[in-house]
Amino acid sequence: MRHSQFWVLLDDVFGVDYSRSLARDLALDDLQSRTSVEALEAGVPPRDVWHALCDQMDVPLDRRDGGARERMIPPRR
Repeated sequence: MRHSQFWVLLDDVFGVDYSRSLARDLALDDLQSRTSVEALEAGVPPRDVWHALCDQMDVPLDRRDGGARERMIPPRR
């Protein structure tokens, strides 16, 4: 997953306005309490940030593709 794909998914799943707030403000337990933005800046792969964010927000597996069934979401490592 590329960084650009992460941001598109974030917008698709959470909406443009809310997604930016989540990325900037929500501390993710699985990523040492870093926000998504902090984790990406620290070099955490976007796929790992995506799964940590979705886990914390209780996004069901079938919604993690943002409603685009043809979109492939990388599996966890």
